[in-house]
Amino acid sequence: MKTLEKTATRYSIDMIKDEVRQLVEKGTVSRHQPIYILCQYIPAREWVCVECELEKCDYLLRDQIGDLIASEEWDND
Repeated sequence: MKTLEKTATRYSIDMIKDEVRQLVEKGTVSRHQPIYILCQYIPAREWVCVECELEKCDYLLRDQIGDLIASEEWDND
C-alpha cells in the first residue's frame, strides 16, 4: 500500500524575485506598486508560502515591488 504524500511547493526568495522581475519586465506590474498586489498573480494556496518567505526575509506586504528587486544588474552601463 502506497502512502500519498502531499508536498508543498517551496518558494525561495530568489525564486520569488525572479518571478517578480519577469512580471515587471512584461509590464504586468509596476515597481511602485505594493508587494501585496502580487497575490493577484499567485494562486491563493501558494500565496501563503510566498507571504511566509517574504516575511522571513524582512519584506512587508506594503513595501514597493521595486524594493524586492532593487538589486538588479544592468549590462549596458
